[in-house]
Formats: sequence, C-alpha cells, structure tokens
Amino acid sequence: MLHLLDNLMWHALSGTQARFAVGSGGVRRMAPGFSPLIGFENPDQPDLQALSALAEPGESFYTGVWSGPVPADWRIEAEATMFSMFWDAACREHDEAPEAVPLAAEHAQQALELALLTKPGPFGLRTLELGDYFGCFDEQGRLMAMAGERMQAEQLREISGVCTHPDFQGRGLARRLMLKLVRRQLQRGQLPVLHVMSANAGARGLYERMGFRYHREVVVRVIAKTADQAAD
Repeated sequence: MLHLLDNLMWHALSGTQARFAVGSGGVRRMAPGFSPLIGFENPDQPDLQALSALAEPGESFYTGVWSGPVPADWRIEAEATMFSMFWDAACREHDEAPEAVPLAAEHAQQALELALLTKPGPFGLRTLELGDYFGCFDEQGRLMAMAGERMQAEQLREISGVCTHPDFQGRGLARRLMLKLVRRQLQRGQLPVLHVMSANAGARGLYERMGFRYHREVVVRVIAKTADQAAD
C-alpha cells in the first residue's frame, strides 16, 4: 500500500478522490476552489500540454515528485523538497482533543484566513470538503488551530492543513488535533500519512516523536504558465 505514497496526488485524484478532480489522460488537478494540486501519472514525463487546457491565466499549482526540465511555456515559482511520512505506532487509547469542533461550510472563511496567515500548504475555500477537519476555538470564537484530511488513495489518508494562529502557539493544539485525526483514521482501518517540508526540522522531529516514520524525500514545485502562454 505504501507504494501509493510515492505519487499520492495522482493516485488520489485519479482514483479515490476523482470526484474532486478535473482532467483526463495522464494529468489531474483538483477542481477550482479546492487546494491547487496536480497529479501526473508519469512524473518523469508530465503532461503539461494537457494541464494547459485545465489552467486559468495566472493560476499556480503545487506538484510533487516531478524534478525534470521545465518547458518554455511554464515557469517554476518555487521549488524545495519534502518528506512523506506514515504512521508507525499504536493507536491512542483516548481522544486527545475532545473539545475540538468539526469544521463545516460556515467555518470555511476562517479556515482559509488561518491557512493564508500560517501557510501550512495549499488551501482553498472548499478544502474542508475533502475530509474531516477539526478546529479549536477561543471564547470569542476565534479559530486558534486546525488540522484535517486532504488526499486519500485507497486506505492511505493524508493529514494536512495543520496550523496554529501565532497568538496561540505553544499550547500543543495542533499536535492534539493531529492525534485526534490519527486515532479516527486508525479506527477506520486507514493508514495516516503526511508531508512535511525538508527544511522544517522542528515539525519533522515532532512528527517522528508522535509516531510517524519517513518514507521518502521528493521535490515539490509551484508552477504556473508563462505570460505568453496565458495570453494565447
């Protein structure tokens, strides 16, 4: 099953979560309004021509695994590496965040604003529809922290959108929300997975202490059409 983690975006968008995707052939993208993610069937030879028909001028996309040369009609806006990790520990006996609130459509704007502020990764106004998201709120109704589920390929379930407002950091909120999700996924017979930027040593260490193990390190890119192509 872990082989699906080698190209999770493709296996999710062409399989288990195809209802959230658009595209055909060797490329899929999440539908507008969701996280701007792309999956290529063959990352060694990505079908960027097919992607052009799915992209609006000015749109940027996140894609993983692909590290080859970039055609002239596309540009790289950012490039780094990230680790994929999978859960390799026992299921927690108790819910670590019983006070957490399930996030729904009425929380979408707050969730998006928190994601834009803290930058946990690509996030869209409809991202909450991809799975279970939970948040912790203060007495004034401010969203202090959140975590949820994004990609799914068969029994692999990705934990994503993990972030805490700067005013509430240091309380362990995001960690407890993650453990809540892990427990729920394991009880459903799923394997929790996640992605973390290679440069984020603090988060990597935290996830490893929680019970996640490294799978592999891959390139992650943010790409967009060039101005000439966008004008065609």
